[in-house]
Amino acid sequence: MYQLWIHPNEKKSKIHKEIYGHFSEHLGRCIYEGIYVGEDSSIPNEKGMRKDVVEALKELEVPVLRWPGGCFADEYHWKDGIGEKSKRKRMVNTHWGGVVEDNSFGTHEFFELCDQIGAQPYINGNLGSGTVQEMSEWVEYMTFDGVSPMADLRAKNGRKEPWKVKFFGVGNENWGCGGSMTPEYYANEYRRYQTYCRNYGENKLYKIACGPSEGDYHWMEELMKSAGRFMDGISLHYYTVPDTWPKKGPATGFDKDTWYRTLKKTLHMEELLTKHGAIMDQYDPDKRIGLIVDEWGTWFDVEEGTNPGFLYQQNTMRDALVAGINLNLFNKHSDRVRMANIAQLVNVLQAVILTEGERMIKTPTYYVFKMFKKHMEAELLHSHLVTEEIGTEDWRVPHVTESASMDAQGNITITLNNLSADEPCQVEVHLNERAIGEAEGEILTSQFTDFNTFEHPDTVKPEQYTDYEIRDGKLVLNIPASSVLCVTLKS
Repeated sequence: MYQLWIHPNEKKSKIHKEIYGHFSEHLGRCIYEGIYVGEDSSIPNEKGMRKDVVEALKELEVPVLRWPGGCFADEYHWKDGIGEKSKRKRMVNTHWGGVVEDNSFGTHEFFELCDQIGAQPYINGNLGSGTVQEMSEWVEYMTFDGVSPMADLRAKNGRKEPWKVKFFGVGNENWGCGGSMTPEYYANEYRRYQTYCRNYGENKLYKIACGPSEGDYHWMEELMKSAGRFMDGISLHYYTVPDTWPKKGPATGFDKDTWYRTLKKTLHMEELLTKHGAIMDQYDPDKRIGLIVDEWGTWFDVEEGTNPGFLYQQNTMRDALVAGINLNLFNKHSDRVRMANIAQLVNVLQAVILTEGERMIKTPTYYVFKMFKKHMEAELLHSHLVTEEIGTEDWRVPHVTESASMDAQGNITITLNNLSADEPCQVEVHLNERAIGEAEGEILTSQFTDFNTFEHPDTVKPEQYTDYEIRDGKLVLNIPASSVLCVTLKS
């Protein structure tokens, strides 16, 4: 039996709700077909947005949504996506599949989506192929309340009132698809571009610089040193890829060795958060600047017969464990992690929703986000877990990972992941200086290769958790293999 100690009187940091954020890019069938079908579609919609998808996302209480990319952001020119739709420019999406982008989903449509699902917008500006003027005018178009060329243009296009925009990214992956820049060059460009991203009226931008890919610690150091005082946040991207790039391995039909290899690679996030956080601490000891993990998740080979540039993949219990591991890590590093955005929302990479024509299914990852949302805006509690390593000879992982938080009412939420493909376990929970009273729980568990299909949409879904007992003042949890568990202890 493993031992978990939780200290209710040792609150560490606020778990910002934006840690449970999402990402939508003009990539494959994420926007078109997945979210936006147009007002003339036979699929039920409101102002072009799929009603079934909107309702599912409202259940998640999506706190923030990133758009329009991704790599697409640094080839996106926002003026192409406003005005009468029949007159909008058409372009080739050179990054993702070489398909025609008709720009029917643009700035106004994105804010409409955010309004419908109740999410804050996170706009990613074009630094790679755009101009300072273009980025500056986009901020003005969205947020200026008064007489100006861009405010007048917004009103002409049907929106007199400005929108509220807090989160604004100044470029994306500028070390790669966003311009193949050096950190020294990008730092100077960031300083220049962000100068002209103005705060209009009461709208205050939270400016996010393009941070490193994975373990590029030189990039992080250079940006913090050269541009730290001009930023509010800095991004970090890390994808879980079980095989050696460019081969990534299948999303389904994997064996136990691949299961453990995937989870081991996911756990590398802990090292990245720790080491990048240490660099940030050198230049920002007060932790003013947030670490924004705005691209994370699994990346597998596309499903057979689909466009390789659309990045469409299935979603299994393995993805659920990847989500549970990462969300627990973000919670535990919430003193520095200000936001995170899983890639991506619908039909792309580790999506929470898959669609096919009029049909829609919720993936195992969807249910993990729904279970974990109790952590939003709660206070991280100090906790300590004694567990063992399991796995194969080459790929060893902890049997259990966890995090714990306390909400404003004093309720304690504990989320645990059993990383074993086939071994259940017991965890004994100790609450220092607090009695354990009423408990309720929800569990997501299935065979480690299971997933939902359009024919069988409920193969993997959460159930009420009752397999626990209170013994000698301690909570004893029986946790099945391949599972994600959420338990709430009432105050």
